Order: sequence, then C-alpha cells, then structure tokens
Amino acid sequence: MQAPQSTVDPAEIAKFEAMAAEWWDPHGKFKPLHMLNPCRLDYIAAQIAGQFDRDLSAPSPFAGLRLLDIGCGGGLLCEPMARLGAEVVGADAAEGNLHVARIHAEQSGLTIDYRHTTAEALAEAGERFDAVLNMEVIEHVADPAAYLAACRRLLKPGGLHICSTINRNPKSFATAIVGAELVMRWLPRGTHDWSKFITPDELYALLREAGLQPVDRKGFVFNPLSWQWRLSDRDLSVNYVTASTAPAA
Repeated sequence: MQAPQSTVDPAEIAKFEAMAAEWWDPHGKFKPLHMLNPCRLDYIAAQIAGQFDRDLSAPSPFAGLRLLDIGCGGGLLCEPMARLGAEVVGADAAEGNLHVARIHAEQSGLTIDYRHTTAEALAEAGERFDAVLNMEVIEHVADPAAYLAACRRLLKPGGLHICSTINRNPKSFATAIVGAELVMRWLPRGTHDWSKFITPDELYALLREAGLQPVDRKGFVFNPLSWQWRLSDRDLSVNYVTASTAPAA
C-alpha cells in the first residue's frame, strides 16, 4: 500500500523541534502564543459550542465530541479542550514537541492521545473527528491546498474546522517578522516566511476548494497598551481565524 503524500516541510519542522522544550514557558520563545491563547480559546470554545449546541456553563460541555489539534505543539490547546470534556487527539510532525506535551498532560492529570503523525496519514487511516483545530500551521506547510483537503477528509459530516494564520501585507511583515522576530525577539529569526502568509480571501477560497463552507472569520488584534489580545470583526490585517463546516450527511 502506497504511503500517503505529506505536505510537511522538513525545514519548518526542524525550527519547532529546536524550540520544543520551551512550549510551557510563558516567558520563552512561545510567549506570543501564551499571550494569544486566552483569546483564541474563547473563539474556539464559542464556535464549537455553537456548532454542536453545547452549554459552556455546564460541566464537561464537550463530552462526546472527538477533537483533533493538528500541529498541536506542546499541547497549549489540547489541554483546555480535554478539560472541557472532549476526547482529544493531538498530532504533530515534530516528535520533540510530543515528548513535552505528554509529560505536561500527565502532570496535569489529563488523558490526551498524542501522536507523531500528519493530517494526510490520519485521513488515510480513516480517522474522523467532530472538530479539527488547525491553528498557526498552514503558513508552515509545503502545499496549503493539499493540506486543507486532508483536514476536510478528517471531519465527520457537519464537522467544524477552525483555522488561524497570518495575513500577507506590509503590516503583517512589520508586525510578525520585524516586530516579533527582530525587535521584540519573541520568536527566533526565520520562524516565519512572509511569502507563505495567506490573505483571508485566499484562505476562504482554499477552504471552499477543499470542500469546506466558511461560516465566520475574525481578527486577533494585539493592544500594546494593555498587552492583551482581543477578537475583532473588522481588523484581520495581521493575525486572523476562520471557522468552516463540512457538509452534513
């Protein structure tokens, strides 16, 4: 049987392997994600609750839902999703990330199925999920269209796909490359390739091409005065997130 083709970019994986030990250090190389995490968790939880008619104030509101975090890193999203009651699979092509993720989940008393694999391999194996989280990953893959097609195959009918990435324009270059990597040094130089950033309209087109129906998009906006992130309906100029659904059966 022929192995499924992969959209993994080995050079991108090597970058994150080198930083793996710092995933849970809020002041380390993943400081930007730690700051962004509350904002993106609010969005993810609200979208899942809306799609599957769940009450977020109830105990374990996501019980019975099977969720995949593709490109899960150290588990910054997997752990809160597990606490909300979901059955969580965290997948990453960088094996070093998963070693850190497994140890932290065990220390936190959480059961999370971490796997060293790819979206394509999971889809080929017939894995299916109610929700797929695809956060800050698509700008690092070799073939975004093929990657999203694999994510679509991973969804059950009526499933939810949430994808965040970075817009491509002069502001995003100044913010994500010059600001985050060169000035603030939040990320190692070369973490991002501006040419691989994707505009919201381009991402919507790619999602539709993959067989998904975009239903929402919001911007993640950083306020340097309050040092916090917020969701925006209008400002998608740098970081942004989309929600899309798979056709119902």
